[in-house]
Amino acid sequence: MEIKAFLQEVTTRRGLPGDEGPVAQWVAERFSEYCDEVRVDAMHSVVGRIKGEGPRLAFVAHLDEVGLMVTNIEEDGSLRLGQVGGIDPRILPGMRLKVFGLETLPGIVGAKAPHLLSQEERSKAQTLGDMYVDLGLAPDKVKELVRVGDQVQLEQRFVDLKNGRVASKTLDDRCCVAILYRAMQLLEGLKHQADLYFIASSQEEVGGRGAMTSAFHTEPDMAMVLDVGFAHQPGCDREVTRNLDAPLNTVGPYLNPVLTKKLEDIAKQIKVSLQKEVAPRGTGTDTDEVSASRSGVPSVLIGVPVRNMHTAVEVLDLSALEEAARLVAHFAAAARTAWEEELWN
Repeated sequence: MEIKAFLQEVTTRRGLPGDEGPVAQWVAERFSEYCDEVRVDAMHSVVGRIKGEGPRLAFVAHLDEVGLMVTNIEEDGSLRLGQVGGIDPRILPGMRLKVFGLETLPGIVGAKAPHLLSQEERSKAQTLGDMYVDLGLAPDKVKELVRVGDQVQLEQRFVDLKNGRVASKTLDDRCCVAILYRAMQLLEGLKHQADLYFIASSQEEVGGRGAMTSAFHTEPDMAMVLDVGFAHQPGCDREVTRNLDAPLNTVGPYLNPVLTKKLEDIAKQIKVSLQKEVAPRGTGTDTDEVSASRSGVPSVLIGVPVRNMHTAVEVLDLSALEEAARLVAHFAAAARTAWEEELWN
C-alpha cells in the first residue's frame, strides 16, 4: 500500500482517546505485513517488532484523534458537547459529525442563527455551550440510542489539493503512523542491526498514556518519537511555524544531544533537509513520556508540519512524509550497539 493510500484509509478509522480499538486493529493488520511480531496492548497501542540483535530502538507515533463527547441530551433531543482533546469550538458550526451511540448516527452542529442573536451575544465568540448536535430524530429515539459519554468524531473528508498536498482530519498524528509504515517498506532494502519496535500509541491527546505504558513494556535503549508541528499560514507567528514541504527536527532539554547529532548526520548523508524546531522545556508530545520511562530513554523527535491543526481540514505535503520515512528507515539501519556507550558518556 502506498503512503497516500495508507493515509486516506487510516484517517477514516474511529480512534478517539480511550476508544482506539478500531483504528488499532487496522494499523496492526498493516504493520503485520512487515513486522515479525505485532500486538495490540490493553491501552489500544499497536506494537510491531522487526527483530534484530542490537540495541532496542523504538519509533513512536500516536494513533488517537481529537474529538468530542456527549455531555447532555436536551428535551428536544439535541446533544450538548464536551471536548476529548483540544478542539477550538470556532471550527464546529455547520460541521457534520458521527455520534457513536448504540448505532453510529450522522449529525450536524447547529448554533443560533445570527438573526436571532441579541446585541450582547453578537459581541461574544461562540462557545461549545452555545452549540448542539442535531440528529434529525425524535427526542425519544435520541434518548434510546444515545447516552451521555458517547463519543463524537469530526467529519472525514480527504481532499486532494494541488502540488502534492492533501487535507483531512486526524493527520495529527496518523500521518506519522503512515511514516512508520512507509519506513518498514524501505527497510526491506536495507540491513539493520537494532531490534526495532514500531509503536502506534494511544491516548496522546489526553496525556501520553499509551506511550508511557508501551515504553515501559518494550524497554527501549533509545527512541525516536514522531509528531506534527505547525506550518506557516496566514496570521501565524513565523518564529514558531515552519515550511510545509520538509520534515522537522526538534532540539531542547528533553532531547538527547548525541542522538540528535547522529540524526542530523544521517539526514545529511541521505540528503534529507531538516527544519529545526526548539522546545525550551517539554515538547508536548509522546517524547516527554517515553524519555522518562523506567531509568530513562535517550530520545529524538522528528515530524512534519501541518496547517490547521486539530481541525477537519489539516493540510500537509506528501513529499515531507516520504522524506521523513526515508530518514526513519536509514536511522533504523544505522543504529548500532556502540551507540549506547556514546549516549551515556
